[in-house]
Amino acid sequence: MSEHTKDERTAGAADIPSVRLPQADRDAEHMQGHWVLAQLGKHVLRPVGERLTKRMLAQVTIAGRRAVEFAPGLGRTTRLIMEAGPASYVGVDRDERVVDIIRPLVASVGGTCVQADAAQTGLPDSSADVVIGEAMLTMQSERGKRAIIGEAHRLLAPGGLYAIHEMGLAPDDLDESVKDAIRKDLARAIKVNARPLTEAEWRELLESAGFDVLWSGSEPMALLKMRRNLADEGVAGVLRIMRNVLTHRDLRARVMQMRRVFNTYGDALTGVAFVARRR
Repeated sequence: MSEHTKDERTAGAADIPSVRLPQADRDAEHMQGHWVLAQLGKHVLRPVGERLTKRMLAQVTIAGRRAVEFAPGLGRTTRLIMEAGPASYVGVDRDERVVDIIRPLVASVGGTCVQADAAQTGLPDSSADVVIGEAMLTMQSERGKRAIIGEAHRLLAPGGLYAIHEMGLAPDDLDESVKDAIRKDLARAIKVNARPLTEAEWRELLESAGFDVLWSGSEPMALLKMRRNLADEGVAGVLRIMRNVLTHRDLRARVMQMRRVFNTYGDALTGVAFVARRR
């Protein structure tokens, strides 16, 4: 779900006045879950909030390095990357409206954002020292996951780092029938064919693609929890979201549907992050 999407401002916010949010032209019933939350004014859409993103980035040396970010969304993690002082930055997103949002954020280092698929970016081999992608592999099939991870491997110079923050399942020996039920209910709730993996499965996927996992972390699923939202959005942000939830009935119905799924599966749904080194 893309905790998908970064400085997530609602359409018409002061810092991106001329850009409509991706999927803003879809009705609420068919809009992907992370964009539903963005429409309501939620800024942090990563699976378990910004805390895990910051824990992940603390394991990556970005200062003076060439950074590539897959699916930067609306710029929340992009800003954190820029604060770390990269030598260069390239964002990759399929949505031209996201490209228009990201380019001004990275102009200070001569950075840019290109409209392309993360599985086929068109960027040169070994052109990055760090590749960062959040809340996007979960939404892919196994083939899609492998294609994107393979592209990160191609872009990275030997020894470069790949950092991901995705949805997870726990524990590692979770029954396959429970996994299937979670994936089906999650797909219905967020309108994306989400396929989260256990921590062991994510690790195996990375290692089979030519990476060595250097660090991993996890946090409970808290995308719609009050405490997590107060930490990520602040009191004013939570009040804004609550006001929008109360005044937009169609979006409220979608949020309640997502909340029911998260509550139903409790500890089985988590957020996981990894930092892996290209062999």
